[in-house]
Amino acid sequence: MPYVDRQNRICGFLDIEENESSGRFLRRYFILDTQQGNLLWYMDNPQNLPKGADNVGSLSLAYISKVSDATKLRPKAEFCFVINAGMRKFYLQANDQQDLVEWISVLNNATKITVSDAHTHTHTHTEKQAHGSIGDPVSYKTEIIGGVPIITATQEKGEGQNGAERGVVKRGQNQLPFFLSRGVQDHTVIKAGYCVKQGAVMRNWKRRYFMLDENAVSYYKSESDREALRVVPLKEIHKVQECKQSELMMRDNLFEVVTSSRTFYIQTDSPEDMHSWIKAISGAIVAQRGPGRSANTVGILITEIIMCGISTFE
Repeated sequence: MPYVDRQNRICGFLDIEENESSGRFLRRYFILDTQQGNLLWYMDNPQNLPKGADNVGSLSLAYISKVSDATKLRPKAEFCFVINAGMRKFYLQANDQQDLVEWISVLNNATKITVSDAHTHTHTHTEKQAHGSIGDPVSYKTEIIGGVPIITATQEKGEGQNGAERGVVKRGQNQLPFFLSRGVQDHTVIKAGYCVKQGAVMRNWKRRYFMLDENAVSYYKSESDREALRVVPLKEIHKVQECKQSELMMRDNLFEVVTSSRTFYIQTDSPEDMHSWIKAISGAIVAQRGPGRSANTVGILITEIIMCGISTFE
């Protein structure tokens, strides 16, 4: 889900068809910066990229006329929506239906314009295309629909290339959850997906594929790997909580897994995902230790789980 980062920007992962009409969607990290008036996308969360890493794409909010659901235009692309920007249409995929609705809402709110009167009118002007070059004069009309001004081109490019005739789209690897990706598992997989963790020696941050089962938290270099880089038994975990040093470490959505030998700092792609991991790991610990735990300790863990659930909706 899109979330607000420490710089008051709306952020989150989406899949985008960067090459128009290619039918190939790539996973990118988006930042909606209303102060600067831009929608930017990066290879990954800039917090995980080398300092000064540039974006791989950008779009001025001034050029966006409408953002809408594209399910009917792209029936083979799940949770798809389209950004109309001058002569270019950007097709994107959200993670689920709620993610789709929220991104359409925040993008439309960010690109609202003020019209002097409530009458429909047509005007012509030269528009910069999304890639930055100057296009031919294009005729647009502005309509007030449901109290919201909507600008659309009176002559659009044919739908032959941008229509529904597309191949099957492969979803990005960052979407959650990933279950049973390694064939038959020895233990039941409770939760799995990509997160970013801090290294023990170099203190650098790398994206890893995490898997929680009934006995341990494991992480792998990628989803396709069969050998874990490390396995942390649940019995060695003393505490799982939102990281109190997240501001100091300049990381959003950061939680920590505390063991007797090391504290693991793990960053997720959204606040919801962070709280989901905390609840899942804490719940697995309670389930594993069962009646053998003292009532007081189990009560503390359950309280932490409930509080995490409450904070998710605050």
